[in-house]
Amino acid sequence: MITQAHTGTTAARLGLLGGFTCRLGDDEVRLAPTAERVVAYLALARRRVRRHELAGTLWPQDPDRQGLTRLRTVLWKVPSPVRAALVCVDAGTVGLHPAAAVDLYALDRDADEAAETDLLARGELLPGWSDDWVLVERARHRQLHLHALEDRSASCCREGRYADALRFGLEAVAQEPLRESARRRVIEVHLAEGNAAETLAEYEAFRRLLRTELGLAPSPALRDLVRPLLGRPADQ
Repeated sequence: MITQAHTGTTAARLGLLGGFTCRLGDDEVRLAPTAERVVAYLALARRRVRRHELAGTLWPQDPDRQGLTRLRTVLWKVPSPVRAALVCVDAGTVGLHPAAAVDLYALDRDADEAAETDLLARGELLPGWSDDWVLVERARHRQLHLHALEDRSASCCREGRYADALRFGLEAVAQEPLRESARRRVIEVHLAEGNAAETLAEYEAFRRLLRTELGLAPSPALRDLVRPLLGRPADQ
């Protein structure tokens, strides 16, 4: 069942990053696991979906009629004020309420906006959920997350905010150590600050890791960045 602390407001706020959360106003709403999956699917779909699609995705082992019955039961068990704030339902389709706010959407809209909040620190999308429809969206979110970190690092570097630039760049490297674009951001910050030793240390660490893990060398563009600091060719 679903417990609720307060239903005096109609605007729902959903958190999908770092785990599922739902709030109405300032109060948390606790949803049953099946209801969480319905709401999360609708949030990730970003559109109204047909009842058959939703039931078939969430309960693929059930015959169509049984799946639709399950869906109706899940929706019916949500107290009506909460349901009204979360979903819009008609005879054939179900959709997330258009007024509901979803944390993931901020990263889609504006990487800078997301970076200025705590969105980039909240973690992966719905951790522990293994549904195929979650895994696809999680991979997409991961790429958006990495690009947002890299873009924010570059922006902070241009503004002379080197500590912030390094923080965002190192976070991208920590999440994907073999990603050259993330390493490049860190190297660019060190170069902008005139820190030759840190520049070379970062480049060498990446060069060794890339060779060990993939048998590859850094790209010519990255080698050119550090070439003036080296007493030997940068690809050796």
